[in-house]
Amino acid sequence: MLKPNDQDRKWTIVESEYLICRPWLTARKDHVRLPNGVENNEYYVLEYPDWVNVIALTRDGRFLMERQYRHGLQLTSYEICAGVCEPGEEPLLAAQRELHEETGYGGGTWQPWMEISANTSTMTNLCHCFLATDVEPIAAQHQEATEDISIELLTVDEVRTLLQTDRIKQSLMAAPLWKYFAGNHLL
Repeated sequence: MLKPNDQDRKWTIVESEYLICRPWLTARKDHVRLPNGVENNEYYVLEYPDWVNVIALTRDGRFLMERQYRHGLQLTSYEICAGVCEPGEEPLLAAQRELHEETGYGGGTWQPWMEISANTSTMTNLCHCFLATDVEPIAAQHQEATEDISIELLTVDEVRTLLQTDRIKQSLMAAPLWKYFAGNHLL
């Protein structure tokens, strides 16, 4: 049976110390006390703003996919559109903004798809995933100086193959895509 209270078994923060505070990386060290009395004086937490991503489908049913280099794993891979919620920005508006900036696409019908976490153990944010159908090109891409994104329109079969052959490495992007394929009986 599911437990209704997600606050039970909550840890007490005895003390916190910020180790680094940069625009894209904030890390703190917490001294925590567990409900059973055990203490851990070195629990590390990464603070990030909320993120968004978008499964975007064109009117003809193609997936709007991005390809870009990711330095952490040092590879170029397929991804869905994603980005950061600006302070005070609603997730839906952030997702629509990111799709427009990164791909030049917009419009269509939007719905919340799922909320997930990259790592509930050490990260403070959520990723708000959206499904946008019937999107169309409305402008040119408006990439930031550090972005080098190419856009590809892929079929259901091509995206299924990417998923089944582990070519979509970003888990926050693979999870909503797997949900889409499972929910629409496309596996």
